[in-house]
Amino acid sequence: MCPSDEGQSSINLPDPFARMIRRTFLGARRALSPRGLRFVSGGEIIEDVSERAARPHLTEQASLYVHWPYCLRRCSYCNFNKYIPREDNQHVMAACLQREAETLLQLSQVSRITSVFFGGGTPSLARPSTIGAILETISRRVTLSDKAEVTLEVNPTPAGMSKMEDYCRAGVNRFSIGVQSLQDDDLKILGRDHSSHQALQTIEEAQRLCPGRVSVDVMFGRPRQSAETWEKELSELLRVCDDHVSLYQLTLERGTQLFKLVQQGEATVPADDVMAKMYRRARRTLHQSGFLQYEVSNFARNNAVSHHNTSYWKGTQYIGVGPGAHGRFVPLGAGAVAREARTQTLEPDMWMREVRQRGHGTRRRVQLGRLELLEEVLVMGMRMTEGVNHEHWELFSPQLGLHEVFGTSTEVQELLQSGLLILDDRGLRCSWDGLALLDSLLPALLVELEAQILPRPHRDHGADGQTQKTSNPR
Repeated sequence: MCPSDEGQSSINLPDPFARMIRRTFLGARRALSPRGLRFVSGGEIIEDVSERAARPHLTEQASLYVHWPYCLRRCSYCNFNKYIPREDNQHVMAACLQREAETLLQLSQVSRITSVFFGGGTPSLARPSTIGAILETISRRVTLSDKAEVTLEVNPTPAGMSKMEDYCRAGVNRFSIGVQSLQDDDLKILGRDHSSHQALQTIEEAQRLCPGRVSVDVMFGRPRQSAETWEKELSELLRVCDDHVSLYQLTLERGTQLFKLVQQGEATVPADDVMAKMYRRARRTLHQSGFLQYEVSNFARNNAVSHHNTSYWKGTQYIGVGPGAHGRFVPLGAGAVAREARTQTLEPDMWMREVRQRGHGTRRRVQLGRLELLEEVLVMGMRMTEGVNHEHWELFSPQLGLHEVFGTSTEVQELLQSGLLILDDRGLRCSWDGLALLDSLLPALLVELEAQILPRPHRDHGADGQTQKTSNPR
């Protein structure tokens, strides 16, 4: 759920589902044209994507993500950008997060923050006073409504639960709880430092403090798990959880402890067909319990959707603060109208040094052209059950509508006729069956998008003719 990862890739999506879409996106890009580098300056790289495509009325508001990089331990499956702190430097980290938030807001055209998300890492290790100070810094610079959604990820341990009331006093009004499993043996395999009982206690306390605004993360595809045991466990969780569930498939990441155990034959994970069955059963079970699926991994009842994550999927601006955080916003100055993708320095100590030196730790800036922006609008929008409607697409592509881009493609027509995709007067979206196969549908859409947006000489252009130009980092 956080726009931060250690790969510092040019496609920046909310974790933990970022890598799945990134692989699809980059796989499709093998069919797309290479692009040269244009700027190299001050440790920053800006890619040559020259077309400017942001519209002024889209630049005044944004969501804001804050990355707390520290954990007490590393889970066996996790390769996110997180670190075990060597010393207590909370005061330094807190000061740097405040300073970078203020600097990046100053560099943007944003005048209103619509939501704030504290992710990590384990942000429930941060002191409530740190959370309050960051929110106060944001409020001093721009408008942050009292009704704005402010989410904090909580590790369901006694230490995390004990601070939840103080987090609410600091300004948090929504919690996302990393339950992952209600099976204690599985929690041990995953390297989690909480028990199922502690998870249930944390859910109960969160609901007391923020009724109707509590999300739980749960993971399927765990070692030794079957479709039957998964369905039973999910049903048990739904009897006690609040109105939002985020559902994630366990992905074996190279370099993690769990990956090594599977490679060595000491642990096994379900086969792909079993994983698919687990996802289908989960969707059915959630639907039967009154949850509506509004995105590939997210389900809500009583309209308790995550407004922050929805802003990602709808392609709106977001500012990423903290080590390794990603952002998308139009910078202020010199008549700039192009949205930039920004990635902050990954390692916390180096990031803090850069923030103290120049106010922010931006390591990489990529100016998004028309194609790049539309690719992201498409990839993110198609994750939602509502897909991309015509009005929303027109905000980013007033010249070419969805019918013009996708309506004449033979391959897309086959997907429409098969019932996996729907293109009608509402817009472009996946069917119920198609959403489960989104990974396999996106490449055809991305290739067709490029074919319609770029003139052929540009698509055939190779790495020749690269230009280099220096610019002042900011």
